[in-house]
Amino acid sequence: MAMDFSHTYAVIMAGGGGTRLWPVSRKERPKQLLPLLGQETLFQSTVKRLENLFPPERIMVVTVEEQAREMRVQAPEIPEDNYLIEPAPRGTASVVGMAAMVLQKRDAEASMAILPSDHFIRNVDLFHYLLKAAFEVADNGYLVTLGITPNAPSTAYGYIQQGKALEGEYKYPAYVVKSFKEKPDEQAAQQLLHSGDHSWNSGMFIWRADAIMNEINRHMPQLGMELQTIGNAWGTPKQKDVLNERWHRLENETVDYGVMEKAERVAVLPAGGLGWSDVGMWSSLFEVLLPDMNGNIATNSSLHLAHETHNTMVYGGSIDRLIVTIGVDDMVIVDTGDALLVCKTDQSQKVKEVVEHLKKHRQEKYL
Repeated sequence: MAMDFSHTYAVIMAGGGGTRLWPVSRKERPKQLLPLLGQETLFQSTVKRLENLFPPERIMVVTVEEQAREMRVQAPEIPEDNYLIEPAPRGTASVVGMAAMVLQKRDAEASMAILPSDHFIRNVDLFHYLLKAAFEVADNGYLVTLGITPNAPSTAYGYIQQGKALEGEYKYPAYVVKSFKEKPDEQAAQQLLHSGDHSWNSGMFIWRADAIMNEINRHMPQLGMELQTIGNAWGTPKQKDVLNERWHRLENETVDYGVMEKAERVAVLPAGGLGWSDVGMWSSLFEVLLPDMNGNIATNSSLHLAHETHNTMVYGGSIDRLIVTIGVDDMVIVDTGDALLVCKTDQSQKVKEVVEHLKKHRQEKYL
């Protein structure tokens, strides 16, 4: 029997900070609210990507209040009640739990796709096809993750090992998850790539709301109890007070570690050809944006005069500020007016360490 997709929902996780894209990504304007790849912000692109699959009333956004104000402006088609506000970041397990709790109260048959707000996906048609296939697998009680077929031995992502193919007829190959693996070192990443049975963990999940709540109650019982208390007050005058009181008691944990690695019925759909990037650091823009004949990228309408410069990315904070590079190769240069970042492309993941240094030394004006 064909699945009824009228009970499917998209939940956009949009409360992150994107510290590896500093100095452009800041607390007040994190990367999902920035037009890093064109005219639209990453958040707007995520919402637009869901068109023709979910009507606005079936798109939820979980974020913090500081970011919600701007998101409501950027995506006014999403109903006000569909913005779920975290009092403070507490990891993706709490985000997933709150969204599942709210959806269960609205629709007892709800299934949900958990989607980050700051990813890039080139092949939208394939993305829609994969989500529909994943919902069908999830309808049989599985917690489903979309894996990304790796094209390089990346150390930036966790890996998912697939086991045997699921029994039954599905529109896309689906496999039992054999194991989740943390971000590997370079040698281990080479081995995982050549094994042929590992995917990158994309952070995109699909499941029935009741199924994920059952697993949260089983593997994270404290979170389950707090969510039940919050749920009992939801929609009453006590909602905000109870949410604020209970939320700060929650452990800060990812849904990957807290639930997925411990659950029994977990499946993966390995996605090749999706054209996916998590836009996780400056070097990842080379995967997404089209360089010139010398491999250079100038973003944000930057005025970049490149002389004997190759494979270099320049991001300028002002359209009337000229940036000149001479004899520069394999570099990232980011100018925001109050901060200037210059680093080798293959070192751009260390920007997060700079942010930690600024926090430690209380240089808040640069955060």
